[in-house]
Formats: sequence, structure tokens, C-alpha cells
Amino acid sequence: MKILYKPFGIIASLIGARIAAAIFKTLWARIDAEDPPKPTTEDASFPKVVGAAVLEAATSAGVGAAVDRAGARAFHHLTGIWPGDKQAED
Repeated sequence: MKILYKPFGIIASLIGARIAAAIFKTLWARIDAEDPPKPTTEDASFPKVVGAAVLEAATSAGVGAAVDRAGARAFHHLTGIWPGDKQAED
């Protein structure tokens, strides 16, 4: 039955990626008026490029974890089956 979670998880991940991108753009707009620099942008400073990459990665990881957890809980609520690993009992 856990195989049924795969399409559910993929859809949740796609939604989460869009949410993460929107949150990152909003956060970066508060930091700098310009778009975030790419690593190959000639005029961008090293700290600015690395800072943008770190903020984007942290945002993506945090939103991804939140969406995965919410998706797993929703799947469990709908089916009664937990889609992931269970904690080992002592």
C-alpha cells in the first residue's frame, strides 16, 4: 500500500518547490532590490553569490521538509497507512 504514496509525494514535492521559490524570492527582495546573482555573474561579489545560494538552499530544504511531513500526515489521515519509516520501539 505504501506504493500508493509515491504519486502523492511527487505532487506534494512539485507544489513545495513552487512554494519554496516564491518564499525565496520574497526573502531576497527584502535583502536586495536586484535579482539574486548567479555564480557566474561577473559583477556580483563572492559573499552575495554565496549568501543567495545558502538562503535558497535553506528555504528549499525547510519548505521541502514541511511539505513532505504535511503530505505524509494527510496520506495517513486518508488511508490509515503511514508512508514512511516508523520509529523503532525499545
